[in-house]
Amino acid sequence: TGRKKLHTAPVGQVFRLRLFHVLVATGGGYAGYRKYEDYKLEQLEKSGIEVPVKLASEWEVALYKSVPTRLLSRAWGRLNQVELPTWLRKPVYSLYIWTFGVNMKEAAVEDLHHYRNLSEFFRRKLKPQARPVCCLHSVISPSDGKILNFGQVKNCEVEQVKGVTYSLESFLGPRICTEELRFSQATPGNSFQQQLVTKEGNELYHCVIYLAPGDYHCFHSPTDWRVSHRRHFPGSLMSVNPGVARWIKELFCHNERVVLTGDWKHGFFSLTAVGATNVGSIRIYFDQDLHTNSPCYSKGSYNDFSFISNNNKEGIPMRKGEHLGEFNLGSTIVLIFEAPKDFKFHLKAGQKIRFGEALGSL
Repeated sequence: TGRKKLHTAPVGQVFRLRLFHVLVATGGGYAGYRKYEDYKLEQLEKSGIEVPVKLASEWEVALYKSVPTRLLSRAWGRLNQVELPTWLRKPVYSLYIWTFGVNMKEAAVEDLHHYRNLSEFFRRKLKPQARPVCCLHSVISPSDGKILNFGQVKNCEVEQVKGVTYSLESFLGPRICTEELRFSQATPGNSFQQQLVTKEGNELYHCVIYLAPGDYHCFHSPTDWRVSHRRHFPGSLMSVNPGVARWIKELFCHNERVVLTGDWKHGFFSLTAVGATNVGSIRIYFDQDLHTNSPCYSKGSYNDFSFISNNNKEGIPMRKGEHLGEFNLGSTIVLIFEAPKDFKFHLKAGQKIRFGEALGSL
């Protein structure tokens, strides 16, 4: 008598809550540890010391995946939409500019008070003359970023960074058996890679560009081509920075991504926007039906959308340098395309590149 009653939750509910907290704390702590390891690796690379490849084990990947990155990314996206008071905008954006080395002199609007929220600031436009599009080369960089890897695709495997690969078929998904894409005829013994090459004597090439949080967040068409199909893979939203890409095999196949496929003058062409932690949405300007980072999805699932219809036999024509889409934060662009054997990249692994600069040409 006279004592307060103690209200308790069912044991099952308490266990579920505690398990969730343990997973978040453990996964978050491990993710922080990995960030520190990545930082040390970056310092070694800057010193010119070659770092041996050390891949994550299955349990390490599972532990990393236990972090609710999709939920956190949606929360981050909502936070970015919150309108900041005018007096708070300059201090917040200035801190971001200082942390990630943003060059605001290139922005179409340099006044920080103009951007009502973080989302607007991330998606800031550039001055027209800030990124001249190279006219002398057939393929340009679709975005600002860092070149992680490039070269020919070999044995149906693509390098995400030096020494770490992923499966071409797992990344792009099964071959689209329609007339939308001019795939070569599938014959017994033909590999997935051979089926993508439509012209005799051509090879398949790839290029991986990592966009850091301080980079320009929009991406553009890397060449003149025709987009016929979109394939959306829901998935994890693990970090895609070079350190993690070196650590987790097939990282890009685990993460959410949007694959645009079509053709250019030399045959097959594709551009894939890969999601990452805090990249709550990937937007393609001409695709209003695309919705990324949904709360629920089936593991290993994907959905297809065709831009070919009775009223549109050509798909979506894109001109070199034309606006194509945007990320809400940094992420990765992967180009996989067909070209003649004399196609040459004008790149070095690890170099910084800006939208509009040459990737390669014949």
